[in-house]
Amino acid sequence: MARYRVDVEYEGTRYRGWQIQANARSVAGELQRALLAAGGEVLEIGGSGRTDAGVHALRQTAHVRLREPVDPERFRIAANDELPSDIHLLSFRRAQERFHARHDAVARSYVYQIALRRMALAKRFVWWVKRPLDVGRMEAASRDLRGKHDFRLFCERPAGQASTLVVVDSAELVRAGDLVLVRLVASHFLWKMVRRLAGALVRVGAGELEPDDLRRLVDPGEVDDPAPVATWTAPPSGLFLERVLYPGEPPLAPLAPLAPGATEGATSDGMFLGGVADSTGRAPAPRPSERSSGRRTGARPIRTKPR
Repeated sequence: MARYRVDVEYEGTRYRGWQIQANARSVAGELQRALLAAGGEVLEIGGSGRTDAGVHALRQTAHVRLREPVDPERFRIAANDELPSDIHLLSFRRAQERFHARHDAVARSYVYQIALRRMALAKRFVWWVKRPLDVGRMEAASRDLRGKHDFRLFCERPAGQASTLVVVDSAELVRAGDLVLVRLVASHFLWKMVRRLAGALVRVGAGELEPDDLRRLVDPGEVDDPAPVATWTAPPSGLFLERVLYPGEPPLAPLAPLAPGATEGATSDGMFLGGVADSTGRAPAPRPSERSSGRRTGARPIRTKPR
């Protein structure tokens, strides 16, 4: 048996999320099918965490256990030839037997993209908010999300959680042309937490929610439901799992508009030891077999300004 670390990007529009489901199309289900078609007998596949229906990933990480070892790079190319165009294996590397994509992760980074105008090319990757937004007011409110808070009002089915306390390591909100970008980094997130926080920040920017009210919602005390937070849930189209971080890996790049598939991670067949990832941020030239296959190995970058 052999264990591998897999890094994968996907556009989630057509899928019911990451997790394999019996009666729905999922990203992990498509990945498992492609690995089998490429000649690998899959014994286990586990992601760093679930993403909801319609949510995208710039770099989801998973572990895969195969019956027999394979040549990592050749197998990656073969699996990509079996995957649909909206899912792409960035890297496939041998890992230590104890590597676990979820348990070994130290942080997850999510980015939400809000469009301030109608966008033809980026429609599937943003939430277009038609009413005017005060971005400075939103940025000031986002600072209050940092630190340890009880996010139970921003969680779907909080009773099913062991705890609704989350430590948000970083909260950033910037304007980039016609986009407003929200990045949240934490060790874990609650179900629909990021989308509901994005929705609340939009209400702050539109003048429909006071920053002090948002502050009280993330530290609700004994109050159970002071506001209809669930109705503020932002659509999944604007949400990206940006990256999963492991011990010793480089920090996140500066916050910028996301272009799915614009960068390709290193695909060394060396052993992944759960330490520093082989990542330069540069996109290597496509290998001959990938170039000649006639398949796209990445999505077109999102344009944020009219030409």
